Amino acid sequence: MADIREVTHIDNIKLSPDRKSVIILDQTQLPNRMVYLTMDKAEDCYDAIRELKVRGAPAIGIFAAYSMYVLAQRLSEESYEAFCGEFHRLKEYLNSSRPTAVNLSWALNRMEGVVLSHSDSGVPEIIRLLGEERAKIHQEDIDMCRRISEYGLSLLREGDGILTHCNAGPLATSRYGTAIGPMLLGRERGMNFHVFSDETRPLLQGARLTSFELQKAGVDVTLICDNMASIVMKNGWVNACLVGCDRIAANGDFANKIGTSGVAILAKHYGIPFYTLGPTSTIDMSCPTGDDIRIELRDPEEIKEKFYREPMALKEVECYNPAFDVTDHSLVTGIVTEKGICYPPYTESLKKLFD
Repeated sequence: MADIREVTHIDNIKLSPDRKSVIILDQTQLPNRMVYLTMDKAEDCYDAIRELKVRGAPAIGIFAAYSMYVLAQRLSEESYEAFCGEFHRLKEYLNSSRPTAVNLSWALNRMEGVVLSHSDSGVPEIIRLLGEERAKIHQEDIDMCRRISEYGLSLLREGDGILTHCNAGPLATSRYGTAIGPMLLGRERGMNFHVFSDETRPLLQGARLTSFELQKAGVDVTLICDNMASIVMKNGWVNACLVGCDRIAANGDFANKIGTSGVAILAKHYGIPFYTLGPTSTIDMSCPTGDDIRIELRDPEEIKEKFYREPMALKEVECYNPAFDVTDHSLVTGIVTEKGICYPPYTESLKKLFD
């Protein structure tokens, strides 16, 4: 376990020295402990995603690529057909861990594409190529986060008050992050912002992770409960809202951590620009609208019991615990990607990204 006070740079996903295991920073232990987990079994990789030990759409995709490379090395099948079949089974197994973040299926399909496009190669060569592909996916995300941060920073001014919801920083991606990236990049360049970080009930990603990242980076941050967003906006303390995204539909609707749509509605009411930031891998052009995004439902006990010494509701009380909600495109000022900033109408501007 690392000493949290001595850590200045976080490697949230990496390979073991022998390259046969994937190592992650267990995000469920933050902010009080920095615990690294080493895994080389499919069940452990599945649980890491499902239990939010690794989370954030881009980070899930990176982790999935690392996991498939590690798991491929453990397969005993020598013929291409047998190897390909077992690889596909493992891919579908990991893909079932969380349904909403498109980056998971995107990265898994990309890794499987390596296998399918090298049917004439031996299994050892395919495994080598899988190792190269997972490294490309990770490096591409680092580069994308930097470009997203640059575009996002162009929307901000010195001294701005910024509100963010959930966590879209280095822990959820790589290096700068997406929604948090402009604040971190701006701070490196001597700019000052004041960030309001929603706690993000019920799993407290904003409290445990976003405020942690910003505080460690020297960014002025104030943690607020989710139901305090309206008053800080009304007080005139917020000049822009920046949030991440887990899936963007072709019309600009997007899914993000539960509570995001409420922030967007408040921002619209108070006349505050509202932006979502994410890589183009988060855009799903095969998904027409937000109504077509499958929303993950999680264990109701997260509401009643998690982080509490004893339950905060009677056992027989029913709970509804969606992990995400969908923000309507009409509430979105702009969508910031590594290829530029998209503005309405999103059916046109998003399509141009892929032309």
